[in-house]
Amino acid sequence: MSASPVSQTASRQLSEIVKSSPAVEYVVDAAQRTVLFWDVMHQRGNQYREHIASSAPHVLSFTPEIVLDGRTLERPVNYGLVRIVPPDGVTIDEDLRPFVVVDPRAGHGPGIGGFKADSEIGVALKAGHPCYFIGFLPEPVPGQTIEDICLAEAIFLEKVIALHPRADAKPCVVGNCQAGWAVMILAALRPELFGSIIIAGAPLSYWAGVHGKYPMRYSGGLLGGSWLTALTSDLGSGKFDGAWLVQNFENQNPANTLWTKQYNLYSKIDTEAPRYLDFEQWWGGHVNLNAEEIQFIVDELFIGNNLAAGRIRTTDGKTIDLRNIRSPIVVFCSQGDNITPPQQALDWILDLYDDIDEIRSHGQTIVYTVHETIGHLGIFVSAGVARKEHGEFSSNIDLIDALPPGLYEAIFEARTDDNANGDLVTGDWIMRCEARTLDDIRALGGNDGADERRFATAARVSEINLALYQTFMQPWVKAMMPEAFAENLRALHPLRLQYELFSDANPFMALVDDAAEVVREGRVPVAKDNPFLQFEQFMSKQIVAGLDAWRQITETAAEQTFLSVYGSPLLQATVGIDPADDSPRRRAGKTGLHQQVLGEHVAELKSRMSKGGLLECLARGLIYVGMVRGSVDERGFAAIKRLHKSHDSASTMTLAGFKELIREQFLMLLIDEEASLAAIPALLPDDMEARQKGLSALHEVLTAPGELPPEGEERWQRLQALFGTDVTGSDATRAPAKARLVRSGGR
Repeated sequence: MSASPVSQTASRQLSEIVKSSPAVEYVVDAAQRTVLFWDVMHQRGNQYREHIASSAPHVLSFTPEIVLDGRTLERPVNYGLVRIVPPDGVTIDEDLRPFVVVDPRAGHGPGIGGFKADSEIGVALKAGHPCYFIGFLPEPVPGQTIEDICLAEAIFLEKVIALHPRADAKPCVVGNCQAGWAVMILAALRPELFGSIIIAGAPLSYWAGVHGKYPMRYSGGLLGGSWLTALTSDLGSGKFDGAWLVQNFENQNPANTLWTKQYNLYSKIDTEAPRYLDFEQWWGGHVNLNAEEIQFIVDELFIGNNLAAGRIRTTDGKTIDLRNIRSPIVVFCSQGDNITPPQQALDWILDLYDDIDEIRSHGQTIVYTVHETIGHLGIFVSAGVARKEHGEFSSNIDLIDALPPGLYEAIFEARTDDNANGDLVTGDWIMRCEARTLDDIRALGGNDGADERRFATAARVSEINLALYQTFMQPWVKAMMPEAFAENLRALHPLRLQYELFSDANPFMALVDDAAEVVREGRVPVAKDNPFLQFEQFMSKQIVAGLDAWRQITETAAEQTFLSVYGSPLLQATVGIDPADDSPRRRAGKTGLHQQVLGEHVAELKSRMSKGGLLECLARGLIYVGMVRGSVDERGFAAIKRLHKSHDSASTMTLAGFKELIREQFLMLLIDEEASLAAIPALLPDDMEARQKGLSALHEVLTAPGELPPEGEERWQRLQALFGTDVTGSDATRAPAKARLVRSGGR
């Protein structure tokens, strides 16, 4: 509705008056911003009420189509599988592997993985992959457990696989935050369902961290263990209110919770409201969990730290061992994440393996990347992160899938005109996977033996306190807590009240509507150089600094309390922890069966070194020469696809077959490099033209990231001698190459 001529005239007059004095200009602007701020709070409250009234609330910015409803399964759950309808202008290749995004059930509702066009779902769609989403309803099915959800997600993945019989690989599954550990549990139990796994901001080693940071890991011990979780669930009549989990997140950053978020809206009230309301729709969409679910999460994961140690068993007795996972695992974490710091995201690797060779012996490929600054929520909602990290993972998932077993770090380099073979790069970044060792993980910092004893002591104290509560208090609390009273308690949670109080449920908010309409017609923003505005911004920074200082003081006090209480040798001895044990870390057990199977596999690989043809020789040569770089980037893999098509037998090979070929040849070189190389001449065809064609394609792959380093050039010369041809030099250089081969005895 356009303003009337009278109101337009009044606005011009008001503008002339306020600009006559910086003080008046600022006062009018501040008053107008205040009214508009509370109008946005009113909109937020109404949005909240509308959102929670929906039967299946979510914040997906894409159109979902229901595929499976978990409530219809034999063991029903409140989860569901939907297919994401591609937006207009996006073309999907049904032969590409599907992506399945699993959202975290950590107090908020579903949809954060598809919150924006530039999101995990968005970038996968742009890369041409079919996309699916596993979300959930606000209320759990009575009696459902974490294991039930795990079984349901297995059924969902089976359905996705069945819908894409011609896909070049099994689904790539993305697990955000709490969904990360759930995906890893399922992958350990059903490894055949996964093509690749991406876990973003997912805590897997819950005790890990460094002193002076990440105080959330101390919470369980400071609260006396999980008995308080059980009490909260009992007060909720068998349900745990997810708003408490959200409040835990907010408590980690009081400056943002109490001031920055609101001031950012107030100071940019003319432009910030849409973004603010979009985020608040998800942030305020609290959901509930069954008491059994949250108790499992807290006891087994948060306080018990049992996942990486292989101490969790299913109801039918199966041990959840993350070493059973056969799919490549991509771990995305950040130094700026105080909810899931890099140590919690990565130290499970140290819990499971002694060295890189042990990772390789289990056939596992682990790729990690550590962002320098982004916070926990930014991992999922930042458009920049989506376009860069998630976009590169989606575009190069085949590269990750084809990496030989081992540990790698994904490095992202901005694409420039100076990059070699830039035509092989699909986006604005070049992803490079560099080989790493466990020392690189340890260099990020972590617990020492004393810290491990403290957390082990806290876990024992938790078990004791929970048993005491369950024996002496729980029966009375359950008997005295009717469902209606539990519903009222949830409604009165402070996080819910902050939405309800400023919605239409409060009749006084109608006055704000009227005032906001008047303000919008006569809005006169203050000039950016206004001295009073600059003073306001200065004061805002002081408030933030004060709240940050308060946070630092409370975090330091919490850490020192935890270290002192649970570091007590008397307490440790009382609960059964040996105070003199220098290595109390909960390491996953080793089995003789693995060593036996490994020995048999090594023997089989040795027997197959002398079998194969040109394709095996090219793959062997690729790995032998390329490994001197210590990294693989997307340009090399784009060129590998050309190599894949350069030989008749390769053109019909599936991605899975190609991956297995690279993996097998890598292991052969690892077991006995000299024997593997010496076998090449006997495997080559007599057709010299075919040899030279294959070797030319191989050289294109090896030089795609740039010229070979000196050691790589030496290996390349040796490989040409083994092939009996020279594709990079003249005929005059071939004879010396053959002579070197003879002198080296075929080496």
